[in-house]
Amino acid sequence: MASAQYVHAMADPTDLTPLSVHGPTGAPIGGVVVVQEAFGVNDHIEDVCRRFAEEGYLAVAPHLFHRSGDPKLGYDDLTQVRPHMEALIAEGILTDIDAALARLTEEGFPALRIGVVGFCMGGTVALITAVEREVGAAVTFYGGGVTQGRFGFPPLVEMAPRLRAPWLGLYGDLDQGISVDEVEALRAVTASIAISAPVSTRPARATRGSGRSTGSLAISRSNDSRRWLQSGARAAR
Repeated sequence: MASAQYVHAMADPTDLTPLSVHGPTGAPIGGVVVVQEAFGVNDHIEDVCRRFAEEGYLAVAPHLFHRSGDPKLGYDDLTQVRPHMEALIAEGILTDIDAALARLTEEGFPALRIGVVGFCMGGTVALITAVEREVGAAVTFYGGGVTQGRFGFPPLVEMAPRLRAPWLGLYGDLDQGISVDEVEALRAVTASIAISAPVSTRPARATRGSGRSTGSLAISRSNDSRRWLQSGARAAR
């Protein structure tokens, strides 16, 4: 069983970040920030948070689109997505991530007992968070911006050498949005750094709302993300 709440967190005196918070009925074993896809904090992201809570984590999803109306967008019209994506900037994203991290810190979790997992656009942010902030572990599901930067951040291949936490990258060889060459470039970069940062691929493609699509990469690797976050937490003890 898990409980859920929706709150506003103040990461900065001038900027309120809405947070979706899902917790277990008992004492949580760790904290995890769940970073949305390009469709907002929709039912899929809320469900991912719920499932983390059922595994014993306190899961927090920051609403990255709150400056442009905080919509829940459908998967059938990508034209609705573009204005909200274009409104994102690096400073705002990190402010929202900081709000989620602060919420978990308030619950008593030190930075190294907090993980980050993100999907698509959020997968990009998950790696960036593991570079820019102190966390215990991070997992990226098919994060773009591998060779071309997004939101004012450098490309992931340039950021990955500065990873500060164990990171797991999950990609699909059949994904039309992220080429195999890009994934292999990221794999080559992360293979040469001191921290554990494997890139894993499968003959699959990323699908929207993929945590609930049985043929998708995300559902097939959901156990991997949980194990990776747990291994990062154990290493921090």
